[in-house]
Amino acid sequence: MSLIEGAKNKDPDAFDKLMQKQLNKMYRIAISMLQNEEDAADAIQETVLKCWQKIGQLRNDKYFETWLIRILINQCNDILRGRKKVVYVEDIPEIAHEDNYFTDAWKEVLNGLGEKYRVVMELYYVDGFSTKEIAKMLHITDTNVRSRMLRGRKQLEQLLNENRIG
Repeated sequence: MSLIEGAKNKDPDAFDKLMQKQLNKMYRIAISMLQNEEDAADAIQETVLKCWQKIGQLRNDKYFETWLIRILINQCNDILRGRKKVVYVEDIPEIAHEDNYFTDAWKEVLNGLGEKYRVVMELYYVDGFSTKEIAKMLHITDTNVRSRMLRGRKQLEQLLNENRIG
């Protein structure tokens, strides 16, 4: 029985050996596309996971390598698309505020949030943009902006409660 057949039968040892044979090629492709060790490792990890989950769908074993590399390229492209959606707070122009204490205090509080929540919260509460405007800036949906704000508020509540207790 070949390694591919073993992997299709969910033999973890066969699957591991199969992936080990492909690892160098996967790394070369991922690093050439992403130019970043961490992103390349993420792409490879996701590719291996998808391959394990979907190897039973492979119709012709002789196309295994092509199939695997196509999955990897799709993962790399997903990461590259994700990079384009990131807007750094420093890149967004400041809006003049009458009460600098308020904005400075808010920024300090917001620094404790995860980046994707901090960005939408700062754009909304500090800079005064609408959720629709934020959605356009970040290339995400209005619903996604509101969802991030909701989660950001929950994180903020947790941070504030921890600071009161601690």
